[in-house]
Amino acid sequence: MPKVVDHQARRVQVADAVQELITEKGLDQVTVARTAAAAGVSVGHVQHYFPTKDEMLRFTHERVVRKVIDRVSTLGERATRQRLPIRDVVVEGLAEWLPVDERRRSAHRVNLAFLGRTVDNPSLADAHAETGRLIRSMLATAVRNGKECGEVPDDTDPELAALELHSLVEGLGQQLGSDADADASRAALALGLLTGRVRAVFPGRCRQYG
Repeated sequence: MPKVVDHQARRVQVADAVQELITEKGLDQVTVARTAAAAGVSVGHVQHYFPTKDEMLRFTHERVVRKVIDRVSTLGERATRQRLPIRDVVVEGLAEWLPVDERRRSAHRVNLAFLGRTVDNPSLADAHAETGRLIRSMLATAVRNGKECGEVPDDTDPELAALELHSLVEGLGQQLGSDADADASRAALALGLLTGRVRAVFPGRCRQYG
């Protein structure tokens, strides 16, 4: 019986190695040979699934983004079960994009590496723009839901609020991610600023929860 090959699992194996290399050594150190060694596969294996370095980076970035989106979706499901305020979900969801611990710093380094390559690669630039649109769409939906239940004032523009919060978290991420001396106090400051702005957008109490 012929062996069944899980191609997605093999791509993920390579992507995890790329993320490890970016996290520990930076994008310049990501080569086919180093990636193959880190993944425990052959050079031919890597080249079969990813003919170029940018294709490796794109898949790795998409995997990082998908894991964040999945965590945010899980937060939303938990909030519904526990009847938590929407603003709490938004704070936790946006905090997933901030490099405030080892896991999120690793993801942020991949995102920064990807962002740098978008300057010279229109395809990567399009993918980056699509990720931004997805994040803002999710935020705008949260604001609309907040308006319906009373957490958000009726005159709030969902798209504008989404743009503000997305821009804030991207700026805070850049500040923390580019500062090698950033410590826990800086991370706490960033999280506090983020929390304050989300609460300003969601100042009310949800009528559905009494």
